[in-house]
Amino acid sequence: MSKGVTQRRDAPKLDPRSRKVKILATVGPASSSPEMLRKLFKAGADAFRVNMSHGDHATHGETIAAIRAMEKEFGRPIAILADLQGPKLRVGTFKDGQAVIRHSGHFTLDRDPTPGDQTRVCLPHPELFGILQKGQRLLINDGKIRLRVISADANKIHCSAEVGGVISDRKGVNVPDAEVPIPALTEKDRRDLAFAVKHGADWIGLSFVQRPEDLAEARKLMGGYGALCAKIEKPMAVRRLAEIIEQSDGIMVARGDLGVELEPQEVPPLQKKIINATRMAGKPVIVATQMLESMIESPTPTRAEVSDVANAVYDGADVVMLSAESAAGDWPEESVTMMDKIAEQVEASEDFRARVRFLDTPPDATTADALAHSCMTISDSLPIKAIVVFTGSGSTARRVSRERPGVPMLVLTPSSKTARRVALLWGAHAVMTKDIGSFEEMIAKGKRMALRHGFAEAGSKLIALAGVPFGTPGSTNLLHIFTLHGDELEKHRG
Repeated sequence: MSKGVTQRRDAPKLDPRSRKVKILATVGPASSSPEMLRKLFKAGADAFRVNMSHGDHATHGETIAAIRAMEKEFGRPIAILADLQGPKLRVGTFKDGQAVIRHSGHFTLDRDPTPGDQTRVCLPHPELFGILQKGQRLLINDGKIRLRVISADANKIHCSAEVGGVISDRKGVNVPDAEVPIPALTEKDRRDLAFAVKHGADWIGLSFVQRPEDLAEARKLMGGYGALCAKIEKPMAVRRLAEIIEQSDGIMVARGDLGVELEPQEVPPLQKKIINATRMAGKPVIVATQMLESMIESPTPTRAEVSDVANAVYDGADVVMLSAESAAGDWPEESVTMMDKIAEQVEASEDFRARVRFLDTPPDATTADALAHSCMTISDSLPIKAIVVFTGSGSTARRVSRERPGVPMLVLTPSSKTARRVALLWGAHAVMTKDIGSFEEMIAKGKRMALRHGFAEAGSKLIALAGVPFGTPGSTNLLHIFTLHGDELEKHRG
């Protein structure tokens, strides 16, 4: 596992992000060099996604090392999300590498490993043959080919082709109408997960989650290290969304496969539903896939893509994600810069605060929740510059972030694990610092860190939120408003 973040006094000057939504950039061939990673970070990336579906462990290890070196260079915690491939279903091979399925014709998927033709192909997933029923759908190659089951038994699935076309070797298969009895982790995923934990990934993305039980094995293999992000990309997961949110540390709206298995018009309202449900639980939610898709090849996005990113920001998503745009596109730095500009423009709009708080998130009946809610209302009523949160586990920061306050949140923590996880939290800027032992030390440190990191100046009012006794997890019970006076500036610059 990686060492903690070192807050160097001689670190290059990098002002805090002025926006509250976070940007997660996927690393790939176009962005894996230390030079390009540095450009993406300076352009606005707050965290990086390592896609375990592509590349090898040696390459991923170099990427993680480069990110950690950059983290030390700038003295700012950076989250790394290792995204597992998951149990992707695929057809077998064809005699000529491909075949044409005729529109309205018949096509059979069977367990015969013989290369296929225009009438049949092997489906090397025996678990599917026992569950599929007449009338259910099979979608191949991201939904480009749509089959409807006529009959199914233990050896064959006989289908009619509602939409035919060219099918080639090992194309992916989606089964939107049935819960597939396969584990969420393959053998490859287990190896990748062990690698990610060993190399200190802060978040693990679990693909093709169908049920809350899918998260249990990943959680066990993580051994208490890192946070678990459930990717919602199956209709079956939506049916048990509340339970999956409860069992996860965060949620990703993975619109790629979700958009394949659902009708296109069903995805936007479902996206809002998932964002709202995750926000209500006080956990970070990521909106992903095809956000600036045209920037894979073009230096500018379409107007529709800009609106898509803007709507996710207006909906209060914690994170917006770039996939192929930053991983394999021609304009990785420009795509991050564009996403940063869109988010800043949206958050600067007059109605942003009202829009982002359109979702009512009443506090739970706990002292910590009541104080987090108070931070929001106080910062609306008084000229507060920032909320300074002292936390060990990050739970207090999550509570404050859930309220979507109008001012930034400076999170002070002695834990590098917490500091990095907070990098995916709306409105949070994490700084690693030694733990505090007294009220006086809390106020002095809050002033010093707020000044050093650009959150305060002479006359600034700030809110401090902490727990007494200090250093005790889950004891948030103290809210204090303090002012940074002019005669204290030199003292706290030290």
